[in-house]
Amino acid sequence: MATTKESPRKFRVLDTSPIRHDGLDKVTGRATFGADFHMTGAIHGKILRSPHAHARILSIVTSKAETLPGVKAVVTADDFPIISQPLDLSQARSTPRAVAENDLAYKKVLYRGHAVAAVAATSVHLAEEALDLIEVTYEVLTPVLDVREAMTDGAPILHEDLTTMFRTGNFTRGDDTGIKGNIAGHVQALQGDVEEGFKQADIIVERELTTSMVHQGYIEPF
Repeated sequence: MATTKESPRKFRVLDTSPIRHDGLDKVTGRATFGADFHMTGAIHGKILRSPHAHARILSIVTSKAETLPGVKAVVTADDFPIISQPLDLSQARSTPRAVAENDLAYKKVLYRGHAVAAVAATSVHLAEEALDLIEVTYEVLTPVLDVREAMTDGAPILHEDLTTMFRTGNFTRGDDTGIKGNIAGHVQALQGDVEEGFKQADIIVERELTTSMVHQGYIEPF
């Protein structure tokens, strides 16, 4: 019977310090990222963002930015078709109107950093200079900074035409309650006789749970 003796360190990773194949390029600054590529004739874009968490847009004047040499285009929400469909955020899915108004704010900004205008120019520096020439007049409104505060009576309303949708199923649009506020949807999950279950339970545990948006991050050197 033949036997072989294998190295005890074979396939062992714990307690080792492997050398990263891209480590040297990164620490020496030689690593190439997407922003390091410059194509001939490329147009560079920059976004003007709101400094306010909640404000009404009274006016946007772009004439000075548009006449700056090297600027190819300046756009705001008014340069695109207005989507007039009712705003429905009850199922936490993207709708054409929600996407459009998040891409470029229309009439209101809903968070600090909300995009207000976009500039395309022949260089990054010209695009940034053009941003400084755009004049935006805001009516600053009271922001809503907490989800519990947003659900209370009298809280500042973010979307004036948003009404609460009520549903008991996961895949139905539900019924429009006609109630205006910041609550997009009210979903009830029903299974069995809840009240009878409470009566028969030895222990009842009540908790309020919250979740945050989760999204992967990208590391993209070529």
